[in-house]
Amino acid sequence: MEPLRSTDPARIAGYRILGRLGAGGMGVVLLGRSPGGALVAIKLIRAEYADDAGFRTRFRREVAIARQVRNRWAVPVVDADTEAGAPWLATEFVPGPALSEAVGGGAPLPERSVRALGSMLAEALEAVHGAGLVHRDVKPGNVLLGLDGPRLIDFGIARALDDTVLTATDAIVGSPGFLSPEQAQGRRIGPPSDIFSLGCVLVYAATGGRPFGSGPVEAMLFRTVHDPAELGRLPHGLLPVVEACLSKEPAGRPTAGDIRRAFAEDASGGSWLPGPVTHLIAERSARMLALPDIEATSLDAGSTVETGAASRDTTALPAPPGRRRFLAYVTGGAVLAAAGGTTAWLAAFGDGKDPGGDGKEGGETAAARPELHIGLQADLSGPSAATGKGQERAALLALAG
Repeated sequence: MEPLRSTDPARIAGYRILGRLGAGGMGVVLLGRSPGGALVAIKLIRAEYADDAGFRTRFRREVAIARQVRNRWAVPVVDADTEAGAPWLATEFVPGPALSEAVGGGAPLPERSVRALGSMLAEALEAVHGAGLVHRDVKPGNVLLGLDGPRLIDFGIARALDDTVLTATDAIVGSPGFLSPEQAQGRRIGPPSDIFSLGCVLVYAATGGRPFGSGPVEAMLFRTVHDPAELGRLPHGLLPVVEACLSKEPAGRPTAGDIRRAFAEDASGGSWLPGPVTHLIAERSARMLALPDIEATSLDAGSTVETGAASRDTTALPAPPGRRRFLAYVTGGAVLAAAGGTTAWLAAFGDGKDPGGDGKEGGETAAARPELHIGLQADLSGPSAATGKGQERAALLALAG
């Protein structure tokens, strides 16, 4: 995450903006926090696009499309304002890295992890295709890794199956190296195109390379259309399904349901990711917990976007509820331990109100609120101090929630 710039808003609607997650040609993606403490990724559109009537129409359509997809492995839209002066879209924030980051450092996933990844992404695509949509840009950068499973993101170029608008001549929508032959040729596409892209993603996850190589875009597109995929390093257990996904003819590819069923047993039970990736996710989650508290601010009733720090005041706001639920989400319900920890502490939490009395608080009995003990070992002063302090903060939030 990058720090905010002077041109970035301090608040969008009810969300306090904490930092930058990324930027692109159409706008910027910001990290926001709701009054309840939940983190969201907010796509804020640049003014020059917002003033274009055609673009605003497409943005309304993007939001409508994203809201049609309901699946645990597809990141949901939680809020949006398509009519604001600067339109925006907020989705659930996933603290884990993208598949491209986890594998891009030269550490392919083991076969079982790839099979689990294939099953869960296929389930997400089942929901996409079941809603009458085609994602059109299934690639490692659009797959975020979580402790419980992956999340498919960015439906920004998804298109309804009954959409009559054809791709312009010589225009290619998608990411070279992960798009289908029909996309590479600018032909009309359907769900099988996403299946081809999923096959490319699975090859990348298992080998760290693209099935049609790298290099100039034109060369990759030519190989995608005419050459067989490079699968020599792919584990043999993955070959049958992946080869079928990468069939040049759309009719020869399996459906998303076929892939989900083929890999289903590897998508359940135990950790689905190798240790280094799990540790990376834990570190990211700890950093999110180490974010500063929300500063007290006020917002004029008629405004939806606060564009700078000048409008901040010291009006007190109530403490945000639901912090324990947020803690449980980002840590996956697990206590995070920093390697080489140098400081240890233990905290006990009972009913916290009447240690010498009858054990009642607000009508609850002590029996209804069991005593909980939380122990943590973390590095608070060494090279992993930032992670350790985030873990300490997580435990304190649990106690105070």
